[in-house]
Amino acid sequence: AMAPLGYHEILALIASISWHSLFVFGRVAELGEIRTLLRTTPVVVILGPRQVGKTTLAREIARAWRGPTSTFDLEDPRDLARLEDPTTTLAPLRGLVIIDEIQRRPELFPVLRVLSDRARRPARFLILGSASPALLRQSSESLAGRVAYIELRGFGLSDVGAQWRRLWLRGGYPRPYLGRTDGESMRWRRDLIRTYAEQDLPQLGVTIPSGTLQRFWTMLAHYHAQLWNGAELARAFALAESTVKRYLDLLANTFMVRVLPPWSENVGKRVVKAPKVYIADTGLLHTLLDIP
Repeated sequence: AMAPLGYHEILALIASISWHSLFVFGRVAELGEIRTLLRTTPVVVILGPRQVGKTTLAREIARAWRGPTSTFDLEDPRDLARLEDPTTTLAPLRGLVIIDEIQRRPELFPVLRVLSDRARRPARFLILGSASPALLRQSSESLAGRVAYIELRGFGLSDVGAQWRRLWLRGGYPRPYLGRTDGESMRWRRDLIRTYAEQDLPQLGVTIPSGTLQRFWTMLAHYHAQLWNGAELARAFALAESTVKRYLDLLANTFMVRVLPPWSENVGKRVVKAPKVYIADTGLLHTLLDIP
């Protein structure tokens, strides 16, 4: 029979809990869904933006896995070297095999098809990627009927309970949401925006200048939740409308922007009407708009 904790006592308790524990607590539903899929599907792909917690989630699944586990991080040169001959490396493995940052080696998908078709399926594959199915479609076509996709977003209302004001201000990325101060959270989000434009997209083969993309992203934030007006944005950037549409598709395919298609009882109107555009994470929205 304990007295109710005060506000500052609750903050002290939260500070004493590890970031990993808080993250796992907020991902119970996703953990259960992925574990169920791994029992029935040879290849499970977790897709989502960088830093949303895919690797942490995969580590938690591996920790609880009953049997051997193997992990390959395609940002690690040593793991890349191990996969120079992927069939020789992956074929003998048993249990759970995790491959992180699959967008760096999409040519692995045909190898996974062969391995997932083995009679006894001695291994299950958990694949993590930071690009959407639209960017991976060409390589993943060979896995049709063998793969399940899970899209991992940031924390949502069901994860944070009464802390919806913090969620709205800081967004759903685990680290800025759980940051000790609003300033620390804001710095992390600014770094994410810069790193995304300067490093992450070039690694996907995107050649748009980082400054141009950041300006477009910022201007798009001013149109948050409004109808897409490609002509107006094209005039502002002195670019062709098809070019700014390509920028929009790029941000949408990497989970930074959500495009909400129009709905109408008339199917033809759904095709011709403009969609609405949203910055996918409210914390990034506030950062782009410089709202501390």
